[in-house]
Amino acid sequence: MSKISLKNMEFHAFHGCLVHEKLLGNTFIVSICIELDTQLAGETDNLEHTLNYQLVYDEVKKQIEIPSKLLEHIGQRILDRIFDAFPKIQSLDIQLSKLNPPLGGKVEQVTIELSRKR
Repeated sequence: MSKISLKNMEFHAFHGCLVHEKLLGNTFIVSICIELDTQLAGETDNLEHTLNYQLVYDEVKKQIEIPSKLLEHIGQRILDRIFDAFPKIQSLDIQLSKLNPPLGGKVEQVTIELSRKR
């Protein structure tokens, strides 16, 4: 098994429960770690034998653009969509962070982590 990671993908999106979050948006960071068998790709140098991480990025971007109230909801959508779209994936870990959340004090980020295995 091998791991492919897409680290610190940054998006500006309009998620949150507060009105100003929905209007102004915020910065969100997504990191994904995917476990799969890449042995055949290593031998053949053929993209069809591995995971095209451009397609993974496109799925993350598509999901992060759908406004939601909760990080949990966004993270679950990303996890479900990627896991279902790419059957070669054996396990998937996602970290989703909202930078500078409006909590009434200085907080760098709030992060949710989700995982799934076949």
